[in-house]
Amino acid sequence: MADTQHPMEIALLSRPDWLIVVRGAIDAAARKLGLAEEQTGKVVLAVDEALTNIIRHGYGNRDDQPIRIRLGDVQRNGRPGLEIVIEDQCPDVDLSRIRSRKLDDIRPGGLGVHILHEVMTDVLYEHRVECPGVRLTLRTFA
Repeated sequence: MADTQHPMEIALLSRPDWLIVVRGAIDAAARKLGLAEEQTGKVVLAVDEALTNIIRHGYGNRDDQPIRIRLGDVQRNGRPGLEIVIEDQCPDVDLSRIRSRKLDDIRPGGLGVHILHEVMTDVLYEHRVECPGVRLTLRTFA
């Protein structure tokens, strides 16, 4: 796979009321790159869950913290796809603790990480080198 170019970047603060704008951008980008309507809806949901987790767990619901999202097109085995890179500045995140709860534990919430892994082809969490925080790279293909 060649290096991904990210022709679109969104910078926002950790305010849940602005996630509707991000959902619209993800929807438009996924459709532009040829993802089917059902898959596009799932990708929008997955990204919304990832951002909600950052806001809730990483930033403790503070609404003044930075989040950066980059969108780009990728290809794998001749299939077009979408790459979404989400970066935060959440301090001291233990990547080994980012996991879904057990599915037989029936209660509200706690399925965002599960949704990410079900919907996306690639899910990669890594610490940012240039500053504190996490970089989440998501890829899905048509």
